[in-house]
Order: sequence, then C-alpha cells, then structure tokens
Amino acid sequence: MSKTFAQKHNIAVIGGGSFGTAIANMVAENGHLATIWLRSEERAQEINEQHFNSAYLPDCQLSERVRASTDLAEAVKDCDLIFMAVPSSSSREVAKQLAPVIEDNALLISTTKGIEADGFVLMSQVLQQEIPNVRLGVMSGPNLAKEIADRQLAGTVIASEDNELVEIVQKALHTGYFRVYGGDDLYGVELAGALKNIYAIMSGMAAAMNLGQNTIGLLLTRALAEMSRFAVNMGANPMTFIGLAGVGDLIVTCMSPLSRNYRVGHALGEGKNLQQIVDELGQVAEGVNTLKIVKYKADELDIYMPLVQGLYAVIHGGQSVAAVIDSMMSAEQKGDVAFAIANNESDAGL
Repeated sequence: MSKTFAQKHNIAVIGGGSFGTAIANMVAENGHLATIWLRSEERAQEINEQHFNSAYLPDCQLSERVRASTDLAEAVKDCDLIFMAVPSSSSREVAKQLAPVIEDNALLISTTKGIEADGFVLMSQVLQQEIPNVRLGVMSGPNLAKEIADRQLAGTVIASEDNELVEIVQKALHTGYFRVYGGDDLYGVELAGALKNIYAIMSGMAAAMNLGQNTIGLLLTRALAEMSRFAVNMGANPMTFIGLAGVGDLIVTCMSPLSRNYRVGHALGEGKNLQQIVDELGQVAEGVNTLKIVKYKADELDIYMPLVQGLYAVIHGGQSVAAVIDSMMSAEQKGDVAFAIANNESDAGL
C-alpha cells in the first residue's frame, strides 16, 4: 500500500442503506472522498444534490464530500478502500459485479452480517471466493446506524490477518465519537455478528410478552454461552465473544427497538405470524434466515444449542412459546460457564 496512514483515501461504500450511509459520512467528515454505490437513481440524485438519504437516515445531513453513483465501475474507480454494506442475500451477486472493476490489492471490508446456507459460507468467504485479488477485513460491533449518524459514542472491531489493513481502516474511521479496535480473528468477529441476530429475535419476543428483566439477563448470558460454544466448534476464538463483536453487539441488538431482528421478535411475541411481519417491515430480518442455517449446522455437528432449537420450534415448528420455555426450564442443570472448552460437552438445560 503506497499511502501512509495519515494520507487521505478515495473510499467507496457498496450499498446505500442506513449503515453504508453512516460509514460514508464518517469517513467524509474525516477528510476522505466517499462514494456510495446504490441502485436507485432518485436516491443518488438526492444524496448528490441535497446531501440527504431520506429513505434510510432522514435526519442526517451528509457531508458534501459524500457523493453517490449507480455505476459500480465509476463508484470504485481509483478507490483503495472499499466497504461492502449490502444485504447478505445479494452479496455474492454484487461481488461478482465488483470483481472486474475493483483495483488489485484494494482493501475490502465486509460489514454484512449473514450466512449463505449452501456450504455455511460467511460474507467474507463469499468475497474471498469472488474477488481473490484484494486485501480482506471485516467490521462488526454494536453499531446501530442511526446512533452513529447522530454522533453518539460507539465502537467497532476491524478484524483481519493483515495488520496494515487494520491500521489504515482504524485511521480512516476513527472520530471523536467512534472508536475502532483491531483484531485478527476475522472468522470469529464475523460469526458473532451473524449469530447475535438470532438471539435478538428471542429478546424482542420476551419484551413483548413482559417476561421481565431477570428473564432477559438469563437469555443474554445463555445466548453468549451458546454462541461461543458454536464458535469453538466452527474454529473461532471464543475470547472474541467477550468483546465488542460478541457480547457488545449482542446486548445492543437484544435491547434496542432500532434493531430489525428485535422488532421481528417483538411482533412474534405479540402473536403476529412471519408473513404479517415481513409485510409490515418490508423484508425479513437477517436473523430469521440465520436461525434456520445455524439450526441445521448445529444438528449436523451435534452442537448443543437449546435456544436456537427452541426458537426454531416456535417459528418453523408451530410450537407454542410456553411449551418451548417449559421444555428448556425442566431440562437437566449442570455448570454455568464452560465456554472456552473446545468440545461438544454441553452445560445441559437452558
């Protein structure tokens, strides 16, 4: 990389949703040129002429150094740092389009939290498969886009085996309200970001059913144990899960109505069915798809995940929440914390 950490970058953000827009505005306020690629000509015109993205961050005045384009090749031209911020369902398609136009050895940072069902492929692995000529990292943490856009204090993790990449991205993103930590467990950071969406659905359900704060405390701690147990079996570092990308993101997503997954769970707790929820929100949350993928992988590897199994039984098996809770609460009780043990032994029960 020819540029030093202090120099300015041409930065592209692939995806014009709330998080992509918030990233673009942060780096632009740090003096970099930021181009958002999106599909809507109308939204691109609004960003370029009015400096707003009213569809996703209507209250955020964007820097004049943020521009938008619907031409992918134009958006990434001469860019040495690119953030991927499209939904997981379209990541591979967009990656294929990006491959022939991205610069060799560009820094490509995945911010998407999801898993491809076929082969249990994380988003960074999709990028590795489709765009092998780049330097890859992932970004994850308790990062609600609206709060970042409002300049509320927050932090994130940039994970990569490429130390220089981590330092460059830290410099590009760091502001007085946004702190950027580094790490090398790329797989664990990304896996944590995908898994926590499942438990946010459960938390939303619990809130809608007025199950109490003790219940939420139980849910969050057992969710963390379950996430880390799964991670160890998949080859990630369990210590990643006590950091921002693990417990930090878990708490935020499980406690905030700003989280789409929480809202899905809350609606389920109110008695609505999944189709009603999709119709109201416009699209299904990542956690619903992730739940099914993780449940099947846990079955395949014989990993003990009672919360995942219970939520799956409610959403896809037609079981009542009361019956699932009764089953989990009546299971055998063993130890509390054993999440650094790299095997399949369970602390049975919830």
